[in-house]
Amino acid sequence: MISPNNFLQLDDLAKKHRSMYQGAEPFPHIVLDDFFDPQYLDDLALSFPNLFSDPELEQFSSQKEIKSASQLERGIPEAHLEFVHFLNSHPFLAFIQELTGIKEPLIGDPYLLGGGLHQIRAGGMLKVHADFNKHRMLGLDRRINVLVYLNKDWDESFGGHLELWDTKMKKCQHRISPLFNRMVVFSTTDFSYHGHPDPLSCPGDRTRNSIALYYYSNGRPRSEVDVQNVSATTKFVSRPNSREERKAFLNFDRTNLIEFVKLCTPPILWKAL
Repeated sequence: MISPNNFLQLDDLAKKHRSMYQGAEPFPHIVLDDFFDPQYLDDLALSFPNLFSDPELEQFSSQKEIKSASQLERGIPEAHLEFVHFLNSHPFLAFIQELTGIKEPLIGDPYLLGGGLHQIRAGGMLKVHADFNKHRMLGLDRRINVLVYLNKDWDESFGGHLELWDTKMKKCQHRISPLFNRMVVFSTTDFSYHGHPDPLSCPGDRTRNSIALYYYSNGRPRSEVDVQNVSATTKFVSRPNSREERKAFLNFDRTNLIEFVKLCTPPILWKAL
């Protein structure tokens, strides 16, 4: 078990699990239970903040996602921030590098763009998608997601499972329950479709809490990129036999339009607009 004060086992754990990670389907991933010191994570679980109570944090409410998230380091308590910094540290980066076998040096994200603390309450969801492939501030390539779940006594009936879909969006190959002290690591490409698309059905006094870290590199294999995908935007996809999702995703996405225009506009002109 790992804590921010004890990371000597990380190299051994990476070597132990790398073949499982790199050979996983539908894309490289691994689910590691009881990876961190449970007492350390227990404190983080009990003191997880109510992100919905802060109007300045990111609140998502659309047909594609209903959730709340910290913004930069705002909304992250000191104890949780210490853990986030550990996940962005060199020892943990070296663990991720060895585990995944990625050749390009991996870089943590000090801006926590899209990462940090995530919270979903009853009725919330995140439709299946492929993550944005470029860091819009740094221009780096997004390569790895790390999710750490902090949900004690989570019942399967609550839902909130992370679904991993095949590259053709024909079949969900894995459903991963967001259990306490469970870490999920997976490679992000333009074809690594994932999400928890069904509304959360937990009691009103419960929320689905997690900490998300994303890792980047300067350059990536061309096989991981869909040249038709607009950089720096999330690509949502509909599940088979879901008329509701197909209808929602066919509607023109204003957010993607703004992002696309911003990418194509010189910075000076964008500021003038």
